[in-house]
Amino acid sequence: MNAPCDPSGTLRIASYNIHKGVLGFGPAKRLSIHALKEALGELDADVVFLQEVQFVHRHHARHFRHWPELPQHEVLGHALGMHAAYHTNAVTRHGEHGNALLSRYPVLAVAHHDVSDHRFEQRGLLHVRVCLPTDLTLHCVVVHFGLFAASRRRQAARLVRYIETWVPSTDSLIVAGDFNDWRGVLGPELGAVGLRDVATLPDAHIGTRAPRWRHRVRTFPAWLPLMPLDRVYARGFAPHLVSLGWGPAWARLSDHAPLLVDLVPTPARAAGAGA
Repeated sequence: MNAPCDPSGTLRIASYNIHKGVLGFGPAKRLSIHALKEALGELDADVVFLQEVQFVHRHHARHFRHWPELPQHEVLGHALGMHAAYHTNAVTRHGEHGNALLSRYPVLAVAHHDVSDHRFEQRGLLHVRVCLPTDLTLHCVVVHFGLFAASRRRQAARLVRYIETWVPSTDSLIVAGDFNDWRGVLGPELGAVGLRDVATLPDAHIGTRAPRWRHRVRTFPAWLPLMPLDRVYARGFAPHLVSLGWGPAWARLSDHAPLLVDLVPTPARAAGAGA
């Protein structure tokens, strides 16, 4: 596995909806999972929050000559030399897909919590406890919320209740993923458990190629980002740098652009809170 960074330095977080490693429709569909291995490596993230990760797809396995034999989280984890955790959110006619976490650091435990709001959208939270250097514990929650505003509000409330129940209030926590929250209305609810949106602060530096909209980084669609669907919330860290994988090369990999946030521990976190 890759060597961990200095615990007193920055922690680079990436959130990315990889669109099941396939892009396009009908006969124009093309496989992107193998190109994603190299692209994710270029991000050089310490922890990667992934959504729409394909565990198995029997139709694609027959259609694509180079469809991987292993589930996609294992393919990416092996390629990057990172620990991988996964849980299925949705079971379909041809297979299943869900959320995944890739980490430079050892994984201590993996849990899943179903937050499906109706039978047409299967959604879940992936909760992974990661061991940082000097035995500090970091809680990572990967989310992919629904397409309807009312569903997202209920799912955010369930996320808050889950954190209150299962994550000690003194532990460091990062929640990231595809919130589908283009209006940015969910932040106040998450503040109840100490989470702050670390990609939307006025003093956050936005990469020169990343579009801006009220200090929210727009991530969708990847070819010309117009909506800030992807978010990173943190407790125990402050933002140092916010950037976006944006441009033609990324648009050939997924319909979302990857969101990156470099975090630095807050004084309490650096002193050892969350051990």
